[in-house]
Amino acid sequence: VQLQASGGGLVQAGDSLTLACAASASGRPFSLYGMGWFRQAPGKEREFVAAISSTGGSTDYTDSVKGRFTISRDNAKNTVYLQMNSLNFEDTAVYYCAAGFRPIPTLLRHGSAYDYWGRGTQVTVSS
Repeated sequence: VQLQASGGGLVQAGDSLTLACAASASGRPFSLYGMGWFRQAPGKEREFVAAISSTGGSTDYTDSVKGRFTISRDNAKNTVYLQMNSLNFEDTAVYYCAAGFRPIPTLLRHGSAYDYWGRGTQVTVSS
């Protein structure tokens, strides 16, 4: 699976942004992959942001983005999204999407659980 993240950019604090991650066709249906978003700010370790199960029926978020970010997916389009509202300076980071093969719907919070990673898209929030 190849993942291509897009939608990053430079925004002001309080603005919204939607990231998209498109998965290329593989031998397994996209609908069998749990998907996640991670981010890495300069000088910091990569951190979990959000996850969605293969069916889209379950989602999980890190505390700092709950109520502001929404993860969703369109299995017909092989795409996962991250809607980000009320952005603040602390959200500045490179955002990565990841895919983990999980035929049984599972939420994956840890990076080690994922099999494939995209190249990342930069999100910069000016204060």
